[in-house]
Amino acid sequence: MPKTRDKNLNLGWRRVKFGDVVQLSKARSRDPLTDGLERYVGLEHLDPGDIRIRSWGNVADGVTFTSVFQPGQVLFGKRRAYQRKMAVADFSGVCSGDIYVLETKDPRSLLPELLPFICQTDAFFDHAVGTSAGSLSPRTNWTSLAQYGFSLPSLDEQRRILKLLSTAQEVIDSLMSLTKPAMALQSSRLDSILWQSNLAETDCRSNEYFRVPRSWKFMTLPELVTKEPNSLTAGPFGTIFKARDFRKSGVPIIQLRHVTAEGFRWGQDTTYMDAAVYENVHVPYTVRAGDVLITKMGEPPGLACIYPEGAPDAMVTPDVIKAGIFADVALPAYVVLAFNNLRAARAISKFMKGGTRTRVSLDNLYSIRFPIPSLEEQAVIVDEMSAITCAQESAVARLTALKRLQSEIARKSLGGGGADVH
Repeated sequence: MPKTRDKNLNLGWRRVKFGDVVQLSKARSRDPLTDGLERYVGLEHLDPGDIRIRSWGNVADGVTFTSVFQPGQVLFGKRRAYQRKMAVADFSGVCSGDIYVLETKDPRSLLPELLPFICQTDAFFDHAVGTSAGSLSPRTNWTSLAQYGFSLPSLDEQRRILKLLSTAQEVIDSLMSLTKPAMALQSSRLDSILWQSNLAETDCRSNEYFRVPRSWKFMTLPELVTKEPNSLTAGPFGTIFKARDFRKSGVPIIQLRHVTAEGFRWGQDTTYMDAAVYENVHVPYTVRAGDVLITKMGEPPGLACIYPEGAPDAMVTPDVIKAGIFADVALPAYVVLAFNNLRAARAISKFMKGGTRTRVSLDNLYSIRFPIPSLEEQAVIVDEMSAITCAQESAVARLTALKRLQSEIARKSLGGGGADVH
């Protein structure tokens, strides 16, 4: 039966199936190095929501991948499609078998440059996720992807849409090139503060991990907290965290996933303690705004953040330490910086134990001596790091807004769904 044009479509547009205009590349290489292919791409090299490939591996280091891709082709992660891993190649190489290499069948029907934006639409990902099979590692297959239906504009309209989307992508790329160096700048600057190599031996105070001016002190975490009872504690092991006491509302329980290097993050899957049970057990384990939270398990342990102003009283689990910092000794924001850096991570890693879930004991964590300058110097350091963070967050906010706009343009111009294609 011949294809019919949907009367709701503009003149020159038609409904197509993905497989009508897109095909899988069948190119393979048994010996990539001999064939001149130096780079490989695995799923780990594709960043969710990013249309560019920003990292890769070297074939010379050893790889068994054989699927060949060329510049302009689209790499789509078929495993765990909900992660939204898709990018357009700007170099040649080989890729994982969990990645489809897509290309247009005929540039006179679908512009190759427009394909990545079609694959980036919410409708396409919804289709990929909805047709995935498997529990632990769901995969979509080409037969299912090929059935995805969408509205294909005329070539002239494709060029107009492509110009809009490409212009937005150029700005997105510029913002991406700003955000990552900002993160590197903050890490590098903090490292130079905590290890000041230009100091003479007589003018410095140092240990294996830190080298700072002699006027600074080395202090352990217990020395930084207030002397009030329960100002430094982890949640209890044993009987109080019972599933029967969990609720959909009540007193929130802070778990490992809420503590990140970027700050405190509640999630939709937050667990709550029954208010009556909380009243009986809360005293040593209550977290209040301004407390510092530190993980003693995870990848890696030792991440720190501040429980934010305006947040409700909460409880910590055994995996999280809460510390009420003594205001005359240290700024909570500085304590967080003292933990969230590569040098502190090395100090903590010395005591890490465990396999799938690494951990550090309280005694070992409390034994690490951190460099503590005067409150005035702490404030200067915090302000400098905050300025870098603000610049980064501003760029990220602009990046998020622009990605949303680009997505909306693609949705309205290339949205899927609608009537079936016959």
